[in-house]
This record gives sequence, C-alpha cells and structure tokens, in this order.
Amino acid sequence: MVRIQSVTILKKCTEIYRKGFLIFDAVKFQESIFALPFAYSGMLLSHKSLPNYDDFIWVTLAMIGARTIGMSANRIIDHNIDLLNPRTANRHLPKKLLRARDLWVLSLLALIIFLISSWKLNNLCLILAPFCAIYMLGYPFAKRLTWAGSFFLGWTLAIAPSAGWIAMTSKLSWEPVILSCAVASWATSFDILYHTQDHKFYINHGLHSVTQKFGIIRAFKISMALDILSVFCLISLGLLMELSAFYFIGCVATMFLLAYRRRMISPTNLSRINIAFMRINAYISITMLIAIGLPIIL
Repeated sequence: MVRIQSVTILKKCTEIYRKGFLIFDAVKFQESIFALPFAYSGMLLSHKSLPNYDDFIWVTLAMIGARTIGMSANRIIDHNIDLLNPRTANRHLPKKLLRARDLWVLSLLALIIFLISSWKLNNLCLILAPFCAIYMLGYPFAKRLTWAGSFFLGWTLAIAPSAGWIAMTSKLSWEPVILSCAVASWATSFDILYHTQDHKFYINHGLHSVTQKFGIIRAFKISMALDILSVFCLISLGLLMELSAFYFIGCVATMFLLAYRRRMISPTNLSRINIAFMRINAYISITMLIAIGLPIIL
C-alpha cells in the first residue's frame, strides 16, 4: 500500500513538473533576458548607484510578472492564428500540449505578482501598473487592426527602463524616456525583421504588419532606420547624463552587434533569423547593462 501511494505521488509530481516546464516554455520565460537588463539600467541611472536588495527583487518580480502577462495573452489570443501558421503550428496550444485555461491561470498569477510588486515599490508604480497590464493584454490584437503592430511590441519592452527609473524615484524624467525610445526602436526593428517570415501568411489571412504594408525590402530599410535611431538615442542619453567613456564603448559595441545582426539575414535569406533574434538581442541588452552598470559598481 505504501509503495502504491509512493508511486502515485511520484507520478503526480512528475506531471506537475512536466506541466510547469511546458508552461514556462510556452511563454518563453528565458527571453526575459531581453527586458530585465534595461529595467536594471533604468534603476542604476536613476541615482547612479546600486539599488538596495528589496528594490532589486521587487523590480525583478514586477518585470517578470508584466512580461508573463503579455506572453500568456499573446499565446491565448493568437491561438487560432498559430494553428494555421506553419511556423507556429507546433506551439503548445495548437498542439494541445497545454490548455488555454493553463495560461489564463498563469496570467492571473502573474498579474497578482505584478500588482503586489508595484505596490511594494511606490504609489506611482501602483497607479501605472493597471495601465501597463492592459497594454500588455491588448497589444496582441494590433496585428488584426494595423500594420504598426511591431511598434506596439517595441513599446512593451521599452517600458522597462522607465519603469526601473520610476521604481527608484517615484517620478518620470526625460533621461529614462530617451533610453525607452532607444529600446523601442531596437525592439521594433527586430520584430519587423522577425515577422518577415510570415509575409505570405499575413497577406493570405488578412493580417497586418510592416512587411505586409511596405514589402520585405522596404521593411528591411525601415528596420535599419530604427537601428540607427536606437544608437542615436543611446549616444544622446550618454551626452545628456555625462556618462563615462565606458558607456560610449558600449554604444559602439551595440552598433557593431546591430550591424552584425543585419549581415546574418537578408530579404532573400532568413534562415538564420532565430539566431539573430535570440543571441544578438541578448548580447545587446547585456552589453548596455554592463556599459551602464560597471562604472557605477567600480
């Protein structure tokens, strides 16, 4: 009897672990690395000093919560689209590895974590948190309504540095807004490139994107212009805040990473786009965090 109960408990634990792994994989939890470094950058720049431990933890939880809300909503809202798109048909909901209810529960838990974290930071964070959550829930609808959906996506990431600044100062200033503009330009740029894969699918199913509106070649040019704007914003921030030479080295490194990303793919060859999306974007966000944070730490 004891052995049977032990086997039953083991099976339940295995199933819980399996479902937990699938849920985290479905919302691409590991991609939080794109946004978190910019939230930390906003925190560091706000006082040009290290935040205390409590603020660091609450900002981290708030960012993870906000991003999880957005990703869960995206997977649920786009379920039927993902089912039809060959590129996304193997995702968890189309393949019935998870149910929509699983991600709704995750969204609710993420919302609770996000609101509690915002409350623990300061009043302004708490006031702005519901608007942020609504935006995260709403942006997946953009592709159904406008070709500017990538710009909506860009600003979901661009919230990060301004949020980090507000968490430390209880107010918003021009400095984090400039950094947010840099992040928005960079994030919009790579989202435009990423969705060139779906050009024909979007046209056939009445969906909207920059590529669908302007064509692949012009979409690449728009993406390049946004990369240039991102670097310009980063340099402008450094000049405005009189940041160290190490920061500007980080800007140059970011510029080369963006240029390298563009060499990896072209309008006629998108075979390496997943590498360009994951690896280079992670390098960029971490590079800028080091460029901002290292002089402060030292």
